[in-house]
Order: sequence, then C-alpha cells, then structure tokens
Amino acid sequence: MNPSINPARIDFVTLKLFCAVAQTGSITKGASECSLALSAASRRISELEETVGISLLDRSARGVSLTQAGHAVMQHALRLFQGFEQFSNELGEYSKGVKGHARLWANMSALTEFLPSALALFLKENPEIQIEVEEQISGDIVRALLDGIADIGVFAEGSPTAGLETQIIGNDELVIACSKYHPLSKKKNITFEECLDYDFVGLNRGSSLLELTSRSAEKLGRQMRLRIQVRSYDAMCQMIAVNLGIGVLPLQACLAQIQAMNLEVVKLKDVWAQRKLLLAIKIGANLSPSANLLREHLLKQCSTSLVKN
Repeated sequence: MNPSINPARIDFVTLKLFCAVAQTGSITKGASECSLALSAASRRISELEETVGISLLDRSARGVSLTQAGHAVMQHALRLFQGFEQFSNELGEYSKGVKGHARLWANMSALTEFLPSALALFLKENPEIQIEVEEQISGDIVRALLDGIADIGVFAEGSPTAGLETQIIGNDELVIACSKYHPLSKKKNITFEECLDYDFVGLNRGSSLLELTSRSAEKLGRQMRLRIQVRSYDAMCQMIAVNLGIGVLPLQACLAQIQAMNLEVVKLKDVWAQRKLLLAIKIGANLSPSANLLREHLLKQCSTSLVKN
C-alpha cells in the first residue's frame, strides 16, 4: 500500500459513487444513482482524488471519463465490493445454520471428470459446509487465487503459477477428435503438426486449451485454421460430429460425448498432450477450516484415483 494514502479517508459510499460516475460518464448521473446531492458527490470525488494524489477523471463539457489511474481505482473498487458481498453472504449462511464455507474455482475438465464424485462425498460427510463452485478458464482461476477471490483452484498445467502452491491431482490426456468421415479417422496416432493441414473447432479465446494449441502451432511456424469457436466441450463435439473440423479435447472429460456422438479418437504423439491437472492455493493463504478440510479431501480422493490409474 502507498504509505501516503490513508485508508480511513476512503469509504464504500465514495467508491460506489466513483464506480457509478465512471459507468454513467457523468457526476450528475452518478450522484443520482447513489441518492446524493450533486455538491456532495462532487466533493466526495474531489476528496478521493486528493487522497490518492492523482487525477482519476478527465472532465469535459460532454461528461467525464476515466484516466489510467481511474481505471485502476475502479478495478480495485469492484474487487472490494465483490469481497464484501462474499463476506455478507458467508455471515448470512452462518445465521442459517451453515457452519462453514469454501470457494472453489475449477476449469471445465476438472468439473466434468474429477470433481463431481469427490464433492458429492465431501458434502455427504460435511453437510454443514457450503461450497461455492465456479467454472472458469485456467488463467482467471490463477488470478482469483492471487486476489483472494477463490480459496482453492483446479486447472490445467501451463498457466503461470508464481505465488501459488500447486499439487498434481490428475492426468488430462489430450487427443484429436474427428468425425468418422474425416480423413484422419483411420489413423491411430498423429503429430500435432500433421493436424495443422486441417480445419479446427476450438474453444473461445481465453481458454487455456486454445492457448496451449495455438502456442504449439506457433512453435512449429504454423497457425491453426480455426473454422469455428464455441464455449464448451459439448458444443465442440457437436460441431466435430457434423464434420466442421477436428478438435483437441481432454479424453477422460469428454469420453461420454465422444462415445454418444460416435466420434473417432486419434492419439497425439506430442509430449504436451499428456497434461496434468493442478490443485492450487495461494502461498501463505490463511484458509478457513472448511476450505482446508475441502482441500485435504480433494487431495486424498484424487491421489487415490491416481494410484488406481
């Protein structure tokens, strides 16, 4: 924290007003949304700028817009509001008899393959604990852990993990899936470089899987021919089934869809296709007893699964 900024001079009302002004582009409209007089709102914004020691708004006859510093303040304010909402929700749960709370963020592969049975067993043994589960892409999970928004994260290796304590909890083999009418359908295995001659179906931008495959293509001096991009593995399988392209998919997570849609599976020879799933927490995180209990349970369940495999 900047030692020149006194946190006692920044309150939630002012931060809420600042966000309203930024979103409406007007101090007048922001004041109205927050039920404040225009003079009081203007004074609060001026005092906020004086406290942080830099201009946060560019003012003109057409309204106001955020400076670069203003954008940073707004991002931090939104995180504070989100944290306060979680704080309020958790206290409300205690009043209803819930004795614990844990926030788990996981990627699509983990949620479809490893977590359902492990979470079901945990909640059966610990019915007084509530788990807040969110499906997110790997990069967002890492940021949520570092920002304290999530307690525990499960994601595929490949994302930067500086500041996190990670442990391997599963294997996540990547394969090529294609229609039985596709030229690759008769192959048993293939290199990713050979696949680059064909159209692909991929996930939307921001997916760690798309980032991995795109980066692998670039290392080969090539680019993936993405014909269509979708939001889920199920949608990918549907597009592949009608021969719109081939796709790189995690085998175990998508096995049910692959079988149901009669897709062909071709093994990838590339080393990166043997991917690991990681369970992570922030280094030095002071986990609640409930979150720590969930973490230990997941590590135990997934280590048992790894031994069986």
